[in-house]
Amino acid sequence: QLVESGGGLVQAGGSLRLSCTASARTSSSSAMAWFRQAPGKERDFVAVIRWIDGSTNYGDSVLGRFTMSRDKANNTVYLQMNSLKPEDTAVYSCASGERYYFTRSLYSNVASYGYWGQGTQVTVSS
Repeated sequence: QLVESGGGLVQAGGSLRLSCTASARTSSSSAMAWFRQAPGKERDFVAVIRWIDGSTNYGDSVLGRFTMSRDKANNTVYLQMNSLKPEDTAVYSCASGERYYFTRSLYSNVASYGYWGQGTQVTVSS
């Protein structure tokens, strides 16, 4: 089970930090990721972290503004979102996968993740 928190309403240019805590069942996953879905759009890849060493990869639209990190002791990942834009408005979901993929087409694919959280709403006003 994955439980997200930290969403909310923020003005453009502001910051938010999302959290996602994994239960014991999913804590052995090799990769954890964030995806987002805006109304009427497909789910988009945001970021992924390799659990063992903390290495990260990001979607092009958030590169340089968002930072993903992890707290191994608490089975928690974070998504620090800075310089938020109205187009960042979406439901953000955390996902975990048993395998970490080094290929972008795989780590950015929703099918690579077996567990998903319920999502948290992020709304950025202009």
